[in-house]
Amino acid sequence: MSPWLLILREIRLRWISFALGVVSVLVAVGVLTAQLTLLVAHDLRTQQILEEKRAETEAEMRVLEDDYRKIMKKLGFNILLLPEGQRLTDLYVAGHSARDMPESYVDRLANSGIMTIRHLLPIAEQEIQWPEEDGRTIVLVGTRGEVPLSHRAPLEPMMIPVPAGSAVLGYAIWDSLGLGVGDTITLLGRKFSVGRCHPARGTRDDITVWIDLAEAQQLLGMEGRVNAILALKCHCEGSDVSSIRKSMAAILPGVQVIELATRVITRAEARDRAAAAAKAALEAERMHRVHLRGEREAFASWLVPLVTLGAAAWIGLLALVNVRERTAEIGILRALGVRSRQIMLVFLARAMLVGLAGAVLGYGVGFAVGLLAGEVSLATDTAGALFMPGLLALVTAAAPLLAALASWPPALAAVRRDPAVVLREE
Repeated sequence: MSPWLLILREIRLRWISFALGVVSVLVAVGVLTAQLTLLVAHDLRTQQILEEKRAETEAEMRVLEDDYRKIMKKLGFNILLLPEGQRLTDLYVAGHSARDMPESYVDRLANSGIMTIRHLLPIAEQEIQWPEEDGRTIVLVGTRGEVPLSHRAPLEPMMIPVPAGSAVLGYAIWDSLGLGVGDTITLLGRKFSVGRCHPARGTRDDITVWIDLAEAQQLLGMEGRVNAILALKCHCEGSDVSSIRKSMAAILPGVQVIELATRVITRAEARDRAAAAAKAALEAERMHRVHLRGEREAFASWLVPLVTLGAAAWIGLLALVNVRERTAEIGILRALGVRSRQIMLVFLARAMLVGLAGAVLGYGVGFAVGLLAGEVSLATDTAGALFMPGLLALVTAAAPLLAALASWPPALAAVRRDPAVVLREE
């Protein structure tokens, strides 16, 4: 009789035992597949969350950077360009530069292509006695609109230009003189309309009068000259003051570069804190997902081996019961001349069919469970991303071998018995 015919009859006559074996393999393979699918789904969802978080963080950073930029702009300029030969001692004592330089320097700088500074503002500044107000000491500052950089998009100005014929007054001046917007003042023989009145700042600004640059140059005898250029250093690579000085030396030889360090540090620290906060939030989310994956891996590390050993033991037990029930049949087959290896083949082939059927069904069930219980959306592309052909090939090859190994000892014991002894006992 053909061994394959014996196998088919064996399955048909003892289908309950066969089905129980298939179920045991199905459970083992299903648990393995479900756990691995859940881990892959977790990784896929982690990637999606981090991408969403990264995009959200970048959007928030853009808003935050813009907010910080607006806040930091209120700190004012942080780079001061001084004429050649200006002594810093005199500058700090007098509060302004006593030397001057051509106003055209600011246009040369704007057209130079320099990338580390922006918001260029030339000024003519001098401390004077205000003859129309009993010779009180004030600081007269002439300013114009910020000079746009030819190689950059126009930016919102940090300082609003003063129109010709208008004046902006510091707090100590308008408060002591009882002036307000719309009033008229006379300064060095020229009349100006008060355009704005600054609140108290606690600095030299409180005794400063700002007027149009061209008018200030006429009043101070500085036509075509300025004694300082204010700029804003960007928060970017290569924007340290030594690099700026090196670049400036090639554009405006002799011009001194002074960094207003407190303002620079405040601006840099504010933006760096924003970037660090965003990076920390993203890293915290990543670590949280890593921790969750570690917990799932730990759970799978003991569940899968336990279920696999249980399935192997159950298949071995079913094989032992099957062998004992067929002891007489085995003895008769042996007496009729059926070789022991043929009988062994029947038992092992049956076990391998149990493993193969259980593996295929188990992978399908486990994959469905992992897909439904995972954190990802149910979609065709998601299923394709979670499907693991390598795992399917592995379980369809390993499950039959494991089932055959579990059935090997009972089958081997059965075929080794002397058929005469078996028939005599039966």
